[in-house]
This record gives sequence, structure tokens and C-alpha cells, in this order.
Amino acid sequence: MTNSELKSKVVTLGNKLAPRMGGDRKAAFVEAWAIVKAGGLELAVKGVSLGNRQEALKRLAAYNPAQLRAVLVPEPENPADPQAVAVLVGIQGGKGLFRLGYVPRNMAPVAAAMGGKLPALRVVCGTWGWTGNTFGARVALGV
Repeated sequence: MTNSELKSKVVTLGNKLAPRMGGDRKAAFVEAWAIVKAGGLELAVKGVSLGNRQEALKRLAAYNPAQLRAVLVPEPENPADPQAVAVLVGIQGGKGLFRLGYVPRNMAPVAAAMGGKLPALRVVCGTWGWTGNTFGARVALGV
């Protein structure tokens, strides 16, 4: 990536972030620079332990990650958090989308600003938490 392309991406993302960060342009451009320099952002999906989401993740883990499609959906009408950004996932060629969880609250403004890019989804499994075998998910946002 050339310097002018890098600068253009930082300026574009910084301008999108500033209003979502309370108008703090300096903080927005620092955040934008870090994201662009890293080539994007990968975030853990929150709320995956609620309801039937663990069962859904268990099923999703059997698929090739290239078959999974995730979509970020801002929820300005969400009563708990008007800046919430939901993560919906589906299987390529399948029917419908499933609400998997949410982008972490502190990163919701950033994810919303980057929302034009379709994220990649990675389902991870581990033996953490008091339940022993817990599934999780991460979304990768490109710039």
C-alpha cells in the first residue's frame, strides 16, 4: 500500500469515527491509524453464551470458515444500548441469518464506522469458563 493510499484510508475512517467518538477528531484519527496500519480489526463477539447461541456455534464450527457469512447490524432502537451493533451469521447458500451476539460495547462505534465492509467470522472452541467446553466467535473487519 502506498503512502497516499494509507493516508486516504486513515482520513476516510477517521472522518467516519469522529462523530461516533463524541467529535474527538484527534482520538478518531489515532484509532483510524492503528486500525489501518494493522490491516483491519478482529473482535470477540459478546453474548455468545446466551440462549441457544452455544448450540448454534457448535454447529457452525463444523463448517469451513469460508462458508460462513457474518453481517454487522447497528441497532439504534436497542433499549439497552442505542450504539449496539449485532453480529448476524449465516451459511453460504443457506437460509436466513442467526443473531450470534454483539460487537463489544467499547468497539461498537468503530465497527459501525467500518460497517461497509463485510466481516469474516471465525468460530473458536476452547475449554474456558466454568462450564468447561465453551464456544466463541470472532469477527474480522477489513479496511
